[in-house]
Amino acid sequence: MRWLISRQIYGVIPLMSTSIRRFVAAFASSLLLAATCARAADYFPPPDSAGGWRTAANAAQVRESAAMDLPRLEQAWEFTQRCTQNAGLLVVRNGWLVFEKYVGRASRNVNPDMASTGKAYTSIACGVMLKEFRDKIPDGLDTKVFTPKFLPEAFNAEGKLDDARRADITLGQLLCMSGGYNGEGGAPTAVVMGKSFPLKASPGQSIKDVDGSSLRCAMWTNAGAGYSYSSPEPHIASMVLRRITGMELKDYIDTRLAKPQGWGAWDYCLRRGEFTMPHANGAGSTAVHATDALRFGYCLAHGGKWGDQQLVPADYVALCNKPSPHNPHCPYTLMFEQNSDGHVIGAPRDAFWKSGAGGFALIIVPSLDLVIYKMGGNNGQYDPNFTNIPQPEPSHERDDWKPIVGTPFQEPSRGGDDGIRRVLEMVSAAVRLK
Repeated sequence: MRWLISRQIYGVIPLMSTSIRRFVAAFASSLLLAATCARAADYFPPPDSAGGWRTAANAAQVRESAAMDLPRLEQAWEFTQRCTQNAGLLVVRNGWLVFEKYVGRASRNVNPDMASTGKAYTSIACGVMLKEFRDKIPDGLDTKVFTPKFLPEAFNAEGKLDDARRADITLGQLLCMSGGYNGEGGAPTAVVMGKSFPLKASPGQSIKDVDGSSLRCAMWTNAGAGYSYSSPEPHIASMVLRRITGMELKDYIDTRLAKPQGWGAWDYCLRRGEFTMPHANGAGSTAVHATDALRFGYCLAHGGKWGDQQLVPADYVALCNKPSPHNPHCPYTLMFEQNSDGHVIGAPRDAFWKSGAGGFALIIVPSLDLVIYKMGGNNGQYDPNFTNIPQPEPSHERDDWKPIVGTPFQEPSRGGDDGIRRVLEMVSAAVRLK
């Protein structure tokens, strides 16, 4: 039985037929969940300035302290660094930092634009807000937020919305991208009850007016009628947070999460040339040190706890890797892709993660007490002018790197969600039992 739930199970999954793979993966995931329920005593690392994460320094320590196979982690790293111009891979299991490698401009203390990975921070901040300010928003995620109380700027001089359908949008739908907003980019798609189809492109956010442009973005359907990946929706959620808490999103995250967890210097990428955005974009562009991204994920892996503090409501964290009534259309819940349907076959079903443009991703697997931070990005995402935080001297070893289209590893798609899911599978395959 121990062999069945060791690393070999995930290692042989890719060799099986699809139906058998799904059965074995689900079986292995359930056994791993049971096997890891009795964790070691909870551990929470001090800030990096005070010593930081406890670290396993060699294969024997990785195996003994965290029950992982270092050669398999090296395989995941080999894949990771072939995906993007700049790359990093960090893995924490059972409170041990068992893997940390970088290439290009990625490093421990840089503050890159993590792109849409930052949507996860917006969601968790909203979860904290819902408990702290319950008296101001008693209906929680079911609250219809396009009202003068929460979004007065959405109404014109006559007190009307530009699209009457917005009145039915709830906070939960904004955080699950099922509010009816048109998807972004030149070829947006929608999903209705598991079936996808194309939408017509429409104007998206403008950083010159991120609040107003987000509110005015076109709707393709009624609230709740389908899913489409729309960055304005989490930003509108952050506007609601600003209204309820009376604080900027960055300040709220800083006081409720960053300071208690001991983050180093961090910010949002507010500066774009000569222009500085007046508010953080709830759609992303956080700029956090790599080991602090792990702290954020580790808190979620432990049900929102940090030491003896419940920083994030446990019931909110528990929703993040489950199907949601706010989005019955696809496995995207509260700004996290989640694996409850087993679509990432070689990973446990309780895994959840948020990706960001350029190949960034924060991945949490509670049943394995596992957190993975995958760094990516092009050189532009490491521009220190975004934050004005002093940065380490960058490596220029990959400044001329380009993907080799058509090879198994370096085709451009590997830098996106496909590559992230593969890294999740490969790191899951490195888990073993003592």
